[in-house]
Amino acid sequence: MAPKKIYLSAALLLFFLIGSCSAFQGPAASFQQEPDYAPLKKKIEEFVAQRPNNTYGIYFQDLGSGKSIGINENNPMTAASTIKMPLSLYLSTLAAEKKISWDTRFTYQQFTDYEGGNGVLRYYAREGDRYSVRALNTLSLTVSDNIAFRMLARNLGRENFISFLKGLGGKTVYPGGRNLTTARDMGLYVQGILDLARLHPVEGNRLLDDLSHSIYHAGLPGLLPENVMVAHKEGDLDEGVADDAGVVFSRRPYILVVLSSGVEDLDEGFRDIAKISKIAYDYQEKMRPLK
Repeated sequence: MAPKKIYLSAALLLFFLIGSCSAFQGPAASFQQEPDYAPLKKKIEEFVAQRPNNTYGIYFQDLGSGKSIGINENNPMTAASTIKMPLSLYLSTLAAEKKISWDTRFTYQQFTDYEGGNGVLRYYAREGDRYSVRALNTLSLTVSDNIAFRMLARNLGRENFISFLKGLGGKTVYPGGRNLTTARDMGLYVQGILDLARLHPVEGNRLLDDLSHSIYHAGLPGLLPENVMVAHKEGDLDEGVADDAGVVFSRRPYILVVLSSGVEDLDEGFRDIAKISKIAYDYQEKMRPLK
């Protein structure tokens, strides 16, 4: 699907959510059948029981009813590159509030900003090069560029970012300076993106557009139909960490976060995330769609 169509789809879906979902309207409407997610939790528990050497933190929230389930959802786990998603939410919020311009340029400082791994700037950035906030944000999300993330984080300020996440309800935010989070906290940040899109459609839909155009699609969208939009951010570390967090715009949209550690093979780890995502998707598809 072309980028423009994805962008418009995000806007229309969010309009649909705003008009229909109790998450935006308050108490669930009386005509909506109260969903039961105990069977879904059991299905996911049965799946993760097949991976006894892995540790999981999982959070699911139905956007129609607001009901949620979790498995170790409050256990601190390595966020890896999923942390780039809430940083972009913070940046997008500043832009929406006119506290920063997308045209603002930050200067690359190799000593503080260089990091290997994912991204393209490690090949091209030179000391003193200047990049727009918009370009850095897009690179951070779509190709998970580590240098772009570090440049944004340095200039926006870690303490400011931490305060923002705590303001959203985050409980595990860089404890002891470590990049840790919980599945529940990450779910709150995904909800924050949807809230931003409701209040500030330009910035919010732009963020959703970037998240839906990641070059990494092995996790949440891995086994879903191609026409289902998934705005998400994957993260991994060679130390056995495979994570994914986002929102699935199915007939009955939902938030899903899967954090995992102890994974022997990262490809297999993301295939497992895809299987968990498919379990949630199939369950939602059998339920009554939102009206």
